[in-house]
Amino acid sequence: IWIYRLGLRRLRSRAAPPVRPADDAMSEAELERYARHIVMPEIGGAGQMRLRGAKVLVIGAGGLGSPALMYLAAAGVGTIGVIDDDTVDATNLHRQVIHGDPDIGRAKVHSAADKMTTINPFITIRPYSRRLTEADAKDLFDDYDLILDGTDSFETRYLANRTAVAAGKPMT
Repeated sequence: IWIYRLGLRRLRSRAAPPVRPADDAMSEAELERYARHIVMPEIGGAGQMRLRGAKVLVIGAGGLGSPALMYLAAAGVGTIGVIDDDTVDATNLHRQVIHGDPDIGRAKVHSAADKMTTINPFITIRPYSRRLTEADAKDLFDDYDLILDGTDSFETRYLANRTAVAAGKPMT
């Protein structure tokens, strides 16, 4: 029984979020939402707080980007940027799971932002309804910790890679 109590106490200490000022603490709803992450020794309260503070830019809200966006939102990544210049088409719906019939004709970034907010209202979404260009890539990348490439264009992929390497940002 003593060993069980010791193990339980150790798990509880890992599950508690790090002590933060009151304005930065997770709400009860967030604690409940992320409870399974928090009790995992590999993530814990500190790891969930790091996810909450992370900023990820996803290039493309199509076949590769859309499921990634959903999982990033569900995991509680605090700020998610999404850049894409395309609109939702009926031919996208069978593979771009973040969009639905009501989104046909809408900008993919706005459709994705609405879905991510529905999945997790505690995150910040930054939609950029435009193509990634040489002129704005560096400034855009500077605002993020990680760049996720979900493009279907080699030109955009090479631009993103060059910019990420130059900025010292990890890109996947």
